[in-house]
Amino acid sequence: MSIIRVVRGVGTAPTEMASYDAALAAANIHNYNLVAVSSVVPADATVEEVDVAPDLGPAGNRLTVVEARETTSTPGETVVAGLGWATGSGPGLFYEASGTDEDAVHTAVIEGLDAGRGLREWEFDDEQVALTAAEHEGDGYTTVVTVAAYGDSESIF
Repeated sequence: MSIIRVVRGVGTAPTEMASYDAALAAANIHNYNLVAVSSVVPADATVEEVDVAPDLGPAGNRLTVVEARETTSTPGETVVAGLGWATGSGPGLFYEASGTDEDAVHTAVIEGLDAGRGLREWEFDDEQVALTAAEHEGDGYTTVVTVAAYGDSESIF
């Protein structure tokens, strides 16, 4: 059975891209080329939250992900990245949302999962939501990520 790990990160840096890289580093997925997919959990996968990703293979490999991300440069502003999943005995779903209001992001994730379930005739018996939030302080940028990393990385060639 394959594992999809949900990880979170917060990063602050002088540029927007550097803060994103720092957030990925906090989740230990910064050394991979991330490839976003459209949010279906394969039937043979399990989803588990972990503090940080373990070693998922050599640097530069491709890593399949579903990602929620938000960045700000406004001092005092809070950014939120949310990822929810609904699973059961067969395939499941991820839905992501981001913004500056934790309650609104949580609601958007739940509403997305509800809508996605309505489009499918699958059995769902578990639903979870993971939110990452941080307030930007000082200079530069702050980025938050909540990422579902599918299995181990694979060679990009």
